[in-house]
Amino acid sequence: MLGEFKSFIMRGNVLDLAVGVLIGAAFGKIIASLTDDVIMPLITLMTGGGVDFSSKYVVLSGGEKLTSGMTFAAAKAAGANVLGWGSFVTAAINFLILAFVIFMIVRSANKLSPPAVPGPSDVDLLTEIRDELRKK
Repeated sequence: MLGEFKSFIMRGNVLDLAVGVLIGAAFGKIIASLTDDVIMPLITLMTGGGVDFSSKYVVLSGGEKLTSGMTFAAAKAAGANVLGWGSFVTAAINFLILAFVIFMIVRSANKLSPPAVPGPSDVDLLTEIRDELRKK
């Protein structure tokens, strides 16, 4: 069983998948930083400083202990049941940026690679096999 497991792990596609997952996770952190540290502050600046999606939430219950102006994290720490819609908006923006960047990478890679040359059709292959068998 260990031998089979080793051969499974050492297959090229499994290793490629592992590398892809690791690079994807690191790339996701870069995109999150881009959104949180660059794009969202610019959006806040352009809207007059009033928009910070990460601090937007709605108190569902347990809001008696909350004071006005509490951050999302402080409201959760105070024990309130909060719906953090701002975090979701930020995650959605992260996803859209990541999807666009991946689209641009794949698009560029497709332009650089030569077009695939179509191989013979099934009918052509069967015709070749038939002709070879007739010769024998």
